Amino acid sequence: MKGSKGKGKKDTKEALKPVEDKVGKRKAATQVVKSSKTQSKKKKAPMKDPNKPKRPPSAFFVFLEEFRESYKKEHPNVKAVSAVGKAGGEKWKSLSSAEKAPYEAKAAKRKSDYEKLMTAYNQKQESVDEDGEEESDKSKSEINDRDDEESGEEDDEDEDDDDDD
Repeated sequence: MKGSKGKGKKDTKEALKPVEDKVGKRKAATQVVKSSKTQSKKKKAPMKDPNKPKRPPSAFFVFLEEFRESYKKEHPNVKAVSAVGKAGGEKWKSLSSAEKAPYEAKAAKRKSDYEKLMTAYNQKQESVDEDGEEESDKSKSEINDRDDEESGEEDDEDEDDDDDD
Protein backbone atom coordinates (compact mmCIF):
# COMPACT_ATOMS: atom_id res chain seq x y z
CA MET A 1 0.00 0.00 0.00
CA LYS A 2 2.77 2.44 0.82
CA GLY A 3 4.42 1.84 -2.54
CA SER A 4 1.23 2.52 -4.44
CA LYS A 5 0.71 5.90 -2.72
CA GLY A 6 4.21 7.01 -3.68
CA LYS A 7 3.69 5.94 -7.25
CA GLY A 8 0.43 7.80 -7.43
CA LYS A 9 2.10 11.04 -6.40
CA LYS A 10 4.79 10.65 -9.03
CA ASP A 11 2.20 9.91 -11.67
CA THR A 12 0.22 13.03 -10.81
CA LYS A 13 3.34 15.22 -10.98
CA GLU A 14 4.26 13.78 -14.35
CA ALA A 15 0.68 14.04 -15.55
CA LEU A 16 0.69 17.78 -14.84
CA LYS A 17 3.63 18.32 -17.18
CA PRO A 18 2.89 18.29 -20.88
CA VAL A 19 4.31 15.21 -22.55
CA GLU A 20 5.42 17.17 -25.63
CA ASP A 21 7.92 19.25 -23.63
CA LYS A 22 9.78 16.17 -22.46
CA VAL A 23 10.03 14.73 -25.93
CA GLY A 24 11.08 18.05 -27.42
CA LYS A 25 13.90 18.48 -24.93
CA ARG A 26 15.15 14.98 -25.50
CA LYS A 27 15.14 15.39 -29.26
CA ALA A 28 17.02 18.66 -29.03
CA ALA A 29 19.66 17.11 -26.80
CA THR A 30 20.18 14.15 -29.11
CA GLN A 31 20.36 16.39 -32.16
CA VAL A 32 23.20 18.37 -30.63
CA VAL A 33 25.11 15.19 -29.85
CA LYS A 34 24.58 13.83 -33.36
CA SER A 35 25.80 17.01 -35.02
CA SER A 36 29.00 17.04 -32.96
CA LYS A 37 29.65 13.41 -33.87
CA THR A 38 29.20 14.06 -37.58
CA GLN A 39 31.53 17.04 -37.41
CA SER A 40 34.27 14.97 -35.82
CA LYS A 41 33.85 12.28 -38.48
CA LYS A 42 34.17 14.83 -41.28
CA LYS A 43 37.58 15.96 -40.06
CA LYS A 44 39.95 13.39 -41.45
CA ALA A 45 43.61 13.13 -40.64
CA PRO A 46 45.94 13.70 -43.56
CA MET A 47 47.20 10.62 -45.34
CA LYS A 48 50.27 9.07 -43.77
CA ASP A 49 53.37 8.88 -45.92
CA PRO A 50 54.33 5.23 -46.49
CA ASN A 51 57.97 6.28 -47.03
CA LYS A 52 58.28 7.81 -43.57
CA PRO A 53 60.58 5.77 -41.29
CA LYS A 54 58.95 3.78 -38.50
CA ARG A 55 59.53 4.80 -34.92
CA PRO A 56 62.10 2.66 -33.12
CA PRO A 57 60.99 0.13 -30.49
CA SER A 58 61.55 0.83 -26.81
CA ALA A 59 63.84 -1.30 -24.66
CA PHE A 60 60.86 -3.42 -23.59
CA PHE A 61 59.90 -4.23 -27.16
CA VAL A 62 63.49 -5.10 -28.04
CA PHE A 63 63.41 -7.50 -25.08
CA LEU A 64 60.02 -8.83 -26.17
CA GLU A 65 61.33 -9.71 -29.65
CA GLU A 66 63.88 -12.07 -28.13
CA PHE A 67 61.51 -13.28 -25.40
CA ARG A 68 58.86 -14.36 -27.94
CA GLU A 69 61.26 -16.76 -29.62
CA SER A 70 62.30 -18.42 -26.38
CA TYR A 71 58.72 -18.50 -25.06
CA LYS A 72 57.44 -20.22 -28.21
CA LYS A 73 60.15 -22.87 -27.94
CA GLU A 74 59.27 -23.56 -24.29
CA HIS A 75 55.49 -23.42 -24.80
CA PRO A 76 54.66 -24.62 -28.34
CA ASN A 77 50.98 -25.22 -27.48
CA VAL A 78 50.30 -21.63 -26.39
CA LYS A 79 49.20 -19.62 -29.41
CA ALA A 80 47.54 -16.64 -27.73
CA VAL A 81 49.42 -13.40 -28.26
CA SER A 82 48.09 -12.06 -24.98
CA ALA A 83 49.69 -14.94 -23.05
CA VAL A 84 53.08 -14.19 -24.56
CA GLY A 85 52.68 -10.48 -23.82
CA LYS A 86 51.69 -11.07 -20.21
CA ALA A 87 54.55 -13.47 -19.61
CA GLY A 88 56.96 -11.03 -21.24
CA GLY A 89 55.71 -8.17 -19.08
CA GLU A 90 56.12 -10.18 -15.91
CA LYS A 91 59.62 -11.24 -16.93
CA TRP A 92 60.58 -7.63 -17.79
CA LYS A 93 59.40 -6.41 -14.39
CA SER A 94 61.45 -9.09 -12.65
CA LEU A 95 64.67 -8.14 -14.49
CA SER A 96 67.19 -5.97 -12.70
CA SER A 97 68.53 -2.77 -14.26
CA ALA A 98 71.79 -4.57 -15.09
CA GLU A 99 69.85 -7.23 -17.00
CA LYS A 100 67.84 -4.56 -18.83
CA ALA A 101 70.97 -2.63 -19.85
CA PRO A 102 71.71 -4.55 -23.11
CA TYR A 103 68.14 -4.04 -24.31
CA GLU A 104 68.27 -0.35 -23.46
CA ALA A 105 71.57 -0.04 -25.37
CA LYS A 106 70.03 -1.71 -28.44
CA ALA A 107 67.00 0.57 -28.19
CA ALA A 108 69.26 3.65 -27.95
CA LYS A 109 71.18 2.53 -31.05
CA ARG A 110 67.96 2.03 -32.98
CA LYS A 111 66.77 5.44 -31.85
CA SER A 112 69.93 7.16 -33.10
CA ASP A 113 69.56 5.36 -36.45
CA TYR A 114 65.94 6.47 -36.60
CA GLU A 115 66.89 10.09 -35.92
CA LYS A 116 69.39 9.99 -38.79
CA LEU A 117 66.74 8.55 -41.11
CA MET A 118 64.24 11.18 -40.00
CA THR A 119 66.61 14.09 -40.66
CA ALA A 120 67.27 12.71 -44.15
CA TYR A 121 63.53 12.19 -44.67
CA ASN A 122 62.68 15.71 -43.50
CA GLN A 123 65.32 17.26 -45.75
CA LYS A 124 63.94 15.31 -48.68
CA GLN A 125 60.39 16.44 -47.85
CA GLU A 126 61.49 20.09 -47.61
CA SER A 127 63.23 19.94 -50.97
CA VAL A 128 60.15 18.37 -52.57
CA ASP A 129 57.90 21.01 -51.02
CA GLU A 130 60.14 23.86 -52.19
CA ASP A 131 60.28 22.49 -55.73
CA GLY A 132 56.51 22.11 -55.84
CA GLU A 133 55.93 25.67 -54.59
CA GLU A 134 58.32 27.21 -57.11
CA GLU A 135 56.64 25.45 -60.02
CA SER A 136 53.19 26.47 -58.90
CA ASP A 137 54.29 30.11 -58.47
CA LYS A 138 55.81 30.14 -61.94
CA SER A 139 52.74 28.66 -63.51
CA LYS A 140 50.49 31.14 -61.72
CA SER A 141 52.59 34.10 -62.80
CA GLU A 142 52.71 32.90 -66.40
CA ILE A 143 48.94 32.51 -66.47
CA ASN A 144 48.41 35.93 -64.92
CA ASP A 145 50.80 37.54 -67.44
CA ARG A 146 48.92 35.99 -70.33
CA ASP A 147 45.57 37.16 -68.95
CA ASP A 148 46.91 40.68 -68.51
CA GLU A 149 48.20 40.80 -72.08
CA GLU A 150 44.94 39.52 -73.55
CA SER A 151 42.65 41.82 -71.56
CA GLY A 152 44.95 44.80 -71.10
CA GLU A 153 42.32 47.52 -71.57
CA GLU A 154 39.60 45.72 -69.59
CA ASP A 155 41.72 45.65 -66.43
CA ASP A 156 42.35 49.39 -66.69
CA GLU A 157 38.61 50.08 -66.98
CA ASP A 158 37.86 47.86 -63.97
CA GLU A 159 40.42 49.69 -61.86
CA ASP A 160 38.86 53.05 -62.79
CA ASP A 161 35.41 51.77 -61.82
CA ASP A 162 36.71 50.67 -58.42
CA ASP A 163 38.09 54.13 -57.69
CA ASP A 164 34.67 55.75 -58.27
CA ASP A 165 33.02 53.67 -55.54
